[in-house]
Amino acid sequence: MARLGDLPVPAVQAALLLACMLPLLTLHPCFAQQPPSPGYYPSATYRSVAFSEDYRVLWGSQHQTLSPDGKSLTLLMDSSSGSGFKSARAYRNGYFGASIKVQPGYTAGVNTAFYLSNSEQYPGYHDEIDMELLGTVQGEPYTLQTNVYVRGSGDGTIHGREMRFHLWFDPAADFHHYAIIWNPDQILFLVDDVPIRRYERKTEATFPEREMWAYGSIWDASDWATDGGRYRADYRYQPFVSRFADLKIGGCAADAAPGCRPVPASPSGSALSTRQEDALRWAQRNSMVYYYCLDSSRDRALYPEC
Repeated sequence: MARLGDLPVPAVQAALLLACMLPLLTLHPCFAQQPPSPGYYPSATYRSVAFSEDYRVLWGSQHQTLSPDGKSLTLLMDSSSGSGFKSARAYRNGYFGASIKVQPGYTAGVNTAFYLSNSEQYPGYHDEIDMELLGTVQGEPYTLQTNVYVRGSGDGTIHGREMRFHLWFDPAADFHHYAIIWNPDQILFLVDDVPIRRYERKTEATFPEREMWAYGSIWDASDWATDGGRYRADYRYQPFVSRFADLKIGGCAADAAPGCRPVPASPSGSALSTRQEDALRWAQRNSMVYYYCLDSSRDRALYPEC
């Protein structure tokens, strides 16, 4: 039996994951259940910050629309360009969250991303922590891909550490809050404060430790994003629009005093609470559709943490 850490993944769970990849008939099976409450809501700890104050345009300024209060940003992709933004400051750890709503309908090949990276500082040898909503075809659910790169290019020569989910809601129907807690000992991925993935520090070689900036973007990832590139961006459906709001950041900037303390991942600080663990297990049992450590085609020697 395959195992996810100490979590068994029996045939009944595999059947549910398969059901999550079938076309919508009435109510999609991925939307039929709701996760248990995690009992801890870090998103409520931080105030929303204005894109106009703490972020700058990275590319595609003509495809960005900022709300009058500066607290929501619409990104657009068409056949000429996508668009992206970047935080004004670098961080060495912290909480990074944004509420995102993506476009319904045919969005194959479109990648809406909220992530941390130092690719401009260390080109070809960078670190990255990703949350990416991968576009889809009519009747199929969006895929949320989480990923971690450590001192790699991400160009295929050094693989990422992907875990993918079909969520328990339709991310095109409303805003939902996607967040990363990056601390010295672990990375926690959260959706509406529900922990869906924990990536722990095992060794220096498998964990990102250098300063990173926060980014958001929409771009054409047709080569791989939807069914391995089988379905590509179709610009008859352009423009493709993704909306970002409720941006929240807390933690230690790169220039913060040495005594700056990391953001707590749980009520006790680091170790997840029992309720958080229950919510994490639920998300991985019911929503996970891919985990790199269970991929027999991967060279396990590249992933000592597995």
